Amino acid sequence: MKNILFVLLTLTLLAGCQKVAVEQTEVMPEPAAKTTLNVGTLYGSQIFVTTGQGEAGFDYEMASRFAEYLQLDLEMKPYPNIGELYTALNNGDIDFIAAGLADTQNRREKFRLGPPLYRVNQVLVYKQGTRVPKDISQLEENITVITDSSFVETLSQLQKLYPNLLWDQEKDKDSEELMSMIARGDITYTIADSTTFDINRRFMPELRAGPILKERQAIVWLLPPHQSDQLMSDLLTFWHQEKRTGTLAHLNEKYFAHVKRFDYVDTRAFLRAIDNKLPRYKEKFQFYAGGIDWRKLAATAYQESHWNPNARSPTGVRGLMMLTLPTAKQVGIANRLDPEQSIKGGAKYLNDILKRLPDSIPENQRMWFALASYNIGYGHVEDARKLAESMGLNPSAWRDLKEVLPLLQKRKYYKRTRYGYARGNEAVHYVDSIRRYYDTLVWVDNQNQMIEDEKARAEETQVVELSNKENSELSGAQPQ
Repeated sequence: MKNILFVLLTLTLLAGCQKVAVEQTEVMPEPAAKTTLNVGTLYGSQIFVTTGQGEAGFDYEMASRFAEYLQLDLEMKPYPNIGELYTALNNGDIDFIAAGLADTQNRREKFRLGPPLYRVNQVLVYKQGTRVPKDISQLEENITVITDSSFVETLSQLQKLYPNLLWDQEKDKDSEELMSMIARGDITYTIADSTTFDINRRFMPELRAGPILKERQAIVWLLPPHQSDQLMSDLLTFWHQEKRTGTLAHLNEKYFAHVKRFDYVDTRAFLRAIDNKLPRYKEKFQFYAGGIDWRKLAATAYQESHWNPNARSPTGVRGLMMLTLPTAKQVGIANRLDPEQSIKGGAKYLNDILKRLPDSIPENQRMWFALASYNIGYGHVEDARKLAESMGLNPSAWRDLKEVLPLLQKRKYYKRTRYGYARGNEAVHYVDSIRRYYDTLVWVDNQNQMIEDEKARAEETQVVELSNKENSELSGAQPQ
């Protein structure tokens, strides 16, 4: 018993002599504060494009506003196809996808979907001269669509009704490229969103829309399926704010409203005029444009005279820019039928109107107000702005003014104005037409730039190959 007590006492004493080990808690550094909003996207006229006037696109403008709302810098990251966008989002390389993608069941199962930005119809697209299909079951050839697109899901659903329905998928092409292939006759059918179709038929007037395969499909942003609660909360708050302030309506009008009206003959004539007439006056438009994008000045001239320097109307307006005699005197033009003087006078008159417009009108909409003034007079536009304000509308938003301008033709409204009756509906049509011509000129410029870049790369490659060949021959000629 004594031995046992002795052992226990010894162990107790030894334990008391041990150093007390204090567990150290590792202090993890705080994660760096987020400074950039990384947004995955695709190139597209209504999604994201880079032009000589900067970056543009519905998704780009909304993403830019969202980044500003979050007080972050915006980094738009274009990817070559939808599949790579999905991978980037899943890998955490981007915060969300803003690429004009539709709300589909498959995407709902894989991602979190933001609120609707706008809605589109899915339409079958073919070339003029192709037999018009009454429905999807009557196609004689396969449809070509984009891999991972919402169109694949639509076709998969339709195949349950029409087992013989077949389609091909293109991984590294977008809707615009597929429609170009339709126009060239390389493929027979594709599917496109109605907005994309409306935009591209201005450049490819041979395109035709067939049956609608899906109606009013929401275009949304895609968020990661996990750990995106705060981002979704911020996005919903932002979306409600922008919807309430009219941003969504403004962007819808800016990118889609003016392209819905389409005239096949006029579009073909304009594309021919770009090749045959515009080169004679292009340098003059560029020289005299001043603060105006020269392509807007050129588009205005086409709307006025179809680039005919001898144009005249029964009301007395003449020349390339169709100036009235008082306006010509006001801007110092002696001969309205001289193309250079007409362009100089029209540019000066438009720039003068732009300077007169109230500061409350946003920079990106001032030109539309100025063009309406060029068409029906500054006073009538001011009348319409006052009417808009009296009706609770925004007098400095073009989307609201274009709703009010036609009211100047109704006695009920114009009797309350200072300048009276005006053909306001004509002014709206006038501005929409110029916007379409301008968009086409921008597209043609971009296409020409792409051709020039490809030519320059080819020449550079040729020079390098020639240089390498000469060096190789010189090296082979050296004595061994």
